Amino acid sequence: MTVASGTPPRLKIGELAERAGVSTGTIRHYLREGLLPEPVKTSRNMAYYSLDYVQRINLIKRLQEERFMPLRVIKRMLDDDPEHVQALIEFEDRIIERALASAAERERVAAGEISERYHVPQNVLDRLAELGVLTPTRGGYNADDIKIVEAISRFRAGGYDETLGFTVYDTVRYVQALEPLVQQEVRALLDRLAGEVELERALQIIEAGVEPLRELIGAMHSKLLLAELARQRRR
Repeated sequence: MTVASGTPPRLKIGELAERAGVSTGTIRHYLREGLLPEPVKTSRNMAYYSLDYVQRINLIKRLQEERFMPLRVIKRMLDDDPEHVQALIEFEDRIIERALASAAERERVAAGEISERYHVPQNVLDRLAELGVLTPTRGGYNADDIKIVEAISRFRAGGYDETLGFTVYDTVRYVQALEPLVQQEVRALLDRLAGEVELERALQIIEAGVEPLRELIGAMHSKLLLAELARQRRR
């Protein structure tokens, strides 16, 4: 929309919807729910919106889609302190970006070397990649992939192989069980770190928790496994 020089741009609802990547119906819904302030009305059927609405709509969408917040909770947060909410989201983004960048910088091992080192057939590695259990790139396998392959190699050496019905598909149940746990873990971690500590300290805390968390999950799994075996014996 054309405006005089020095005048803040004003958008019609269709223009706002296009910039924010939502439908006009979504904007009207947000208005009805009190998530957006009333626009400037020039007549009964004509209203204009400032560019600030684009940022606010994007924030609402992120809280809905990434944090799965209901609109009533989002409204309460935005009513209390919208600038603080935006700052927390930006801080979370910085934590995530740095953590992912750090993981990407770790050394990878070539696929051929992995197969030879751990005596796991290439077709098994390929199938695990198809299932998303392993995530190799052209540069090879990362440290977590290597630990998974090593564990599978030890399972196979101990007798957990196809002759007894053990296949790569058995790994899927662990992915399915861990995904919701990891989602809760990340959400709790970011909620407690964002806005409470500086970025570098937050990254240090995340890094320091990796190994203890692995040990905790392993020990708890072992206890639960023994408890289930005992329960089966009592049946």
